[in-house]
Amino acid sequence: MVTDAGTWIALAPVVVLAVTSFALFLLDSVNPGKTNNGLLAGLSLAGVLGSLAVTVWYFFTGVGRPEGLSLLGDQVIVDGMSLFFTFIVTSVAALVVLASYDYLHDQPHKGEFYSLIVLAATGMALMANANSLMTVFISLELASLSSYALVAFLKHNRGSVEGGLKYFLIGALSSAIFVYGISLVYATTGSLQLGAVAAGIEETENVGILGVGTLMLVGGFAYKTASVPFHFWAPEAYEGAPAPVSAFISSASKAAGFVIAFRVFVEAFPLDVVAGLGIDWVLIFQVLAVVTMLVGNFAAALQENVKRMLAYSSVGHAGYVLIGLAALGGGNDAAVMGAAMMHLLVYGFMNTGAFLFIALAEYRGVGRTFEDYNGMWRQSPIACAAVTVFLFSLAGLPIGGGFLSKYVLFTAAIGAGYWWLAAVGALASALSLFYYSRLVKAIWIEDPIRELDVSRQPVGLYAAIVAAAVMTVALIPAFPVVDLAQAAAGALLA
Repeated sequence: MVTDAGTWIALAPVVVLAVTSFALFLLDSVNPGKTNNGLLAGLSLAGVLGSLAVTVWYFFTGVGRPEGLSLLGDQVIVDGMSLFFTFIVTSVAALVVLASYDYLHDQPHKGEFYSLIVLAATGMALMANANSLMTVFISLELASLSSYALVAFLKHNRGSVEGGLKYFLIGALSSAIFVYGISLVYATTGSLQLGAVAAGIEETENVGILGVGTLMLVGGFAYKTASVPFHFWAPEAYEGAPAPVSAFISSASKAAGFVIAFRVFVEAFPLDVVAGLGIDWVLIFQVLAVVTMLVGNFAAALQENVKRMLAYSSVGHAGYVLIGLAALGGGNDAAVMGAAMMHLLVYGFMNTGAFLFIALAEYRGVGRTFEDYNGMWRQSPIACAAVTVFLFSLAGLPIGGGFLSKYVLFTAAIGAGYWWLAAVGALASALSLFYYSRLVKAIWIEDPIRELDVSRQPVGLYAAIVAAAVMTVALIPAFPVVDLAQAAAGALLA
């Protein structure tokens, strides 16, 4: 029996983020719009790093493992998977907050920006702990509403406002579909708690309604992870949003979307139960994985706008992670899901770093096309070396953690008997090398078309980019990431 005090202690990573977001609101309300940028950034970073530190401490001291610590009437759970994904969210949030100190130098409403970042991170961390469809929905909306405002943060920029509006409209439609799917699942099983939903499925007679509800849930998760064909909001939102926000929602939000997909479908719709009812959600995710990998990478190869290229690249990476669900049932489940989790972790650093490099370019007045980046190494050699690591690692070359995470993921899929998923993934990765190399070529080989303003040195941006590069290269060799991810996946699948 967990006491009330014990509940809040167990949920400390989420609580620290929530308290920090309210503290930021209160601090900025004292003198709206005029609070010191350094103070706001420092408080935000302290709160996010505090949550990250508690998460790491819990992970390595075994809190919630192996069976998981159930809280608040089984609505919330603390286990290896929740801590793993909270680590991803808080790590990305820390990098974004650090980079935003310079990016927001001349922008108003800094207090609102930092508050929304931390509030969105709170929702995403709570998504990792959700053990009920209602908790999933509430945490999803908390993260989503904050994200809509962040995308439209540049109020005098037409692209930012347009991207935020499109993100909101598509998100509202997706939420409606998702919550209607939840209502259908509740109508057929009589419960919202994931374990009770699984028990209710065994006794239900309304298989058709349950199947429609399951399909709607898939649509909701596919939207959150920017999977094809629910990806149309991503290029518009990522292009219009401030680059640090693009980094945040393309990395942390994607990880949060996948953790609820992993937990909901494994726990609430176990394969051995739903297969007998004719509900094959693995087949749906196989189709989504293949289409998302191919469409995302082919669309990225056609872009002339660097930010849109990274946006479609993010869609393609969602397809790789979908293999973690698409290859279940082949007898290698813990390895497959653990590999997908591992790729999300590495992706969080290399993708965030790539978007923060775009933030540095925007800070210095660089345009949006590949040509605008010509010869940028002359002014920013360290950042250009870092982005080369990010891009080649995203492509899967043996220069960073992206190669190892893809190798483990594709190997696990082959071991599960889904060699064709690995083959499509390898083909898509080979294609991605083309468009990533275009940016590398522009940065290092082409002659610059104009001189950049380097009168100010954005220390926070540089620090975030370098930190992301170090983690991209050293994360897997320095820590037993594979074992930790597979142990967390194995506990969920047990």
